Amino acid sequence: MDSIVILIFVVGYLLITLEHPIKLDKTVPALLMAAIMWALLSIGFKENWFDIINTEGEIFNFLSDGEEGEEGFSGTLLHHFGKTSEILIFLIGAMTIVELIDLHKGFTILKGFVKTKSKRKLLWIVGILAFFLSAMIDNLTATIVLVTLLRKLIPNKTQRLWYVALAVIAANAGGAWSPIGDVTTTMLWIAEKISTMGLMEYVILPSIVCFIVPFAIASMMPVFKGTVETDTHAEVSEERILSSKVMLIAGLGAILSVPVFKTLTHLPPYMGMILALGVVWLISEYIHPEEDFEEEDRHMYSAHRALSRIEISSILFFLGILMAVAALESLVFGTVGGEEVGTLRYLAEILQNNIPNQNVVIIVLGVFSAIIDNVPLVAASMGMYDAPMDAQLWHFIAYSAGTGGSMLIIGSAAGVAAMGMENIDFIWYLKKVTWLAALGFISGAGTFILMHEVL
Repeated sequence: MDSIVILIFVVGYLLITLEHPIKLDKTVPALLMAAIMWALLSIGFKENWFDIINTEGEIFNFLSDGEEGEEGFSGTLLHHFGKTSEILIFLIGAMTIVELIDLHKGFTILKGFVKTKSKRKLLWIVGILAFFLSAMIDNLTATIVLVTLLRKLIPNKTQRLWYVALAVIAANAGGAWSPIGDVTTTMLWIAEKISTMGLMEYVILPSIVCFIVPFAIASMMPVFKGTVETDTHAEVSEERILSSKVMLIAGLGAILSVPVFKTLTHLPPYMGMILALGVVWLISEYIHPEEDFEEEDRHMYSAHRALSRIEISSILFFLGILMAVAALESLVFGTVGGEEVGTLRYLAEILQNNIPNQNVVIIVLGVFSAIIDNVPLVAASMGMYDAPMDAQLWHFIAYSAGTGGSMLIIGSAAGVAAMGMENIDFIWYLKKVTWLAALGFISGAGTFILMHEVL
């Protein structure tokens, strides 16, 4: 029976990776495999086909534990659902704030930073914006904002694709050193595997190297020589509205206040995001977007409209995949050192025995994140390893999973968004950009190892 549970996960995971070829939204297999796996766990547990293990390492057997065993199973399911819900509430809050900023055209202010006609300088400006913006609002949203910006700055699509592709690399690198910059770092942060200052201290330098190396090489390529025509000032003055600046400052400030809130109150991050959303929502209710603002136009800038623009399918995908991974973590599969352990912990021991160098294992994880979604990879690693907060292991996982996806256009949420918005060809990216992203990833990984094990 335990083999069937694992098989369901493997089949579901395969369908997720084949989302584009089979034209099936990855949310569907994620939800189905989560529900089916937990159903099989419940049936198998009550039939005494296998035992269940909770996050504290307690083993529950239905026959020997009776009612206590049933409560242990229910408690394990509720615990995993609660931890998953923390991530989902956090993401919903962040997404709503970003959509509110966008409704008030706050991101158009960023166009004012672009005052050059030099292709090389424009490349670095776009890269720096992507790197730091992704750390504040997440790499996916930063990429969407910058693709929209680049469409207005560079009318020639052939040239624009290069800037978009490099922006994906910079956004993924920027998201890796911030607890709110990537879904995977947010997961590690909420699970208390990393702290805000610990992540920034040990991952920011490798992330900078991962960003600078490909950009330095690309800036010497012929495609980034010469000038490009831009007329940003006219566009900014036309597109900004009265509330743009206020909402941009309020929104970014609210998101950035979440780590501070956690540090001061010691409450989970999602509580800070709930407060941040409440404040930004309050401001949006009373601010006047335009001089001749009419009350009947308020719905165009309301939080209700922002909520309707959130990608709920992405939220449900995270729900499905995280609960499916939790099912694997809860299934007792084998013994390690005479103690029964869950499936993921058992897998970690196999990897450790076959690849003694843990750094190599994590680098391989980073390479895999370019091929398959990094969310389940990180979720699985959280169940595989039992290291303390801010251990080198968690920081390296945050870096590898966050930046490794840049090596393929389908390897990260930022890449998939750029691919959809600009119709970037998979083979074009593979031939032209993958090598640059790979050099950045390896350079950053080498920097991380040098910092920890040599310096």
